[in-house]
Amino acid sequence: MRVDLVLENWRLFAAGTWMTLQLTFLALLVGFCIALPSGIARARKTPVWSQLINGYVYLFRGTPLLVQTFLIYYGLSQFEWIRDSWAWTFLRSPWWCALIAFSLNSGAYATEIIRGAIETTPRGEIEAANALGLSKRQVDFLVLIPSAMRRALPQYGNEVVFMVHGTAVASVITIQDILGAGRTLNARFYLAYEGFLTAAALYMLITFCLVFLFRQLERHYLRHLRPRSA
Repeated sequence: MRVDLVLENWRLFAAGTWMTLQLTFLALLVGFCIALPSGIARARKTPVWSQLINGYVYLFRGTPLLVQTFLIYYGLSQFEWIRDSWAWTFLRSPWWCALIAFSLNSGAYATEIIRGAIETTPRGEIEAANALGLSKRQVDFLVLIPSAMRRALPQYGNEVVFMVHGTAVASVITIQDILGAGRTLNARFYLAYEGFLTAAALYMLITFCLVFLFRQLERHYLRHLRPRSA
């Protein structure tokens, strides 16, 4: 194990880690903005919108993230009208293609998480809010959504971890993320596994931090659901 080479090239892995975190959290942010209204519409079975969202969710949950990234990065460039449009300013960049693919993928999974959380909201909470004379908008933003988000924390924590691991796909479209940094180190110095082991260690460290963070959030926001000791 050539630890000396890993240490000498720490800037390579630092830049890769920053790229991974950047793609992860931006994709989760955009994905959540997609998922919240979509999850509400799915839970309420809004006419037309519910069916369109169901198709979107099925498409992105039913195909691998790698295929989605390839279709956006390689596939869209085959259309001349796209290359001649304003969208080509973004779609010519592998970073933007990765962000779009990751955001749409995360949004699809998060939509189902939020839908399930909303559908399992105790009816008594909504009835109590209505009894207080709250408007429909107030019930949604003050009762329904906060209650659903608390219950969705464990599942959404898993989605965050999956997205961190999923960003490794970015390395196959020339983005220098954590895995890309590991592959570059191996190629530069003709190594077999040092770069991959370092990448694995970094992914494990990020995952550990995220799991710890979500455990703390669950302990704080879901403590009322834990059984009381006698």
